[in-house]
Amino acid sequence: MTEIALLGKKIGMTREFYKTGQSIPVTVIKMEKARVIQIIQKDKRGYDAVQLGYGKIKNSKLSKPMKGFYAKKNTEPKKRLKEFRVNNTENYKEGNEFGLEIFKEVKFVDIKSKTIGKGFAGAMKRHNFSGLRATHGVSVSHRSHGSTGQRQDPGKVFKGKKMAGHMGDKLRTIQNIEIVKSDPENNLLYLKGSIPGSKNTEVLVKKSIKNTKKLTILEKIEIAEKAKKTPEKKKK
Repeated sequence: MTEIALLGKKIGMTREFYKTGQSIPVTVIKMEKARVIQIIQKDKRGYDAVQLGYGKIKNSKLSKPMKGFYAKKNTEPKKRLKEFRVNNTENYKEGNEFGLEIFKEVKFVDIKSKTIGKGFAGAMKRHNFSGLRATHGVSVSHRSHGSTGQRQDPGKVFKGKKMAGHMGDKLRTIQNIEIVKSDPENNLLYLKGSIPGSKNTEVLVKKSIKNTKKLTILEKIEIAEKAKKTPEKKKK
């Protein structure tokens, strides 16, 4: 079953230094608290889930039905609503808030965000094509993608053919990203490496769905420190 997730905003990248002298690139995400707006019961909807609200929004920006919805729930309006299916709804109550504490014991997370939009791109940039030859009769079409179809049979270009077109601006999920550190006071999460999207991109962060046995950076450093302290056995 899906774990609940938090929404955040990508602030940018920096680096973390360790006592071993290692420099690790990290992405900083400003996390938002999630509030339980409603509990969805199996007998009414056919499945158990919780609906979470994220971010602030002006009352004037809401439609009339949404104003009525939040007034009925007696809660402040939220910018985004998301549903998460859960095994047990008893752990959640309307009005409960969740923050960075849900990742306290978590080492790895999965993130979902939108890649940087590159606009209309050619086949070489978009699909890593090698292009046509630089000589021997190739004229004004060095970066073209070459043949697109066949002859009379099948007499068409198949769907999904790699051609020039809109590049980027797509939702992508990256799995097993290590949490380097978290700052609950400022609601900041530091993730190892880069993640898709430009600055201020909305990022969905949830507990890693795969059971990974990877070691974190701190665990690797601890193992290296212990190896240094243990004396080597003398050769006979």
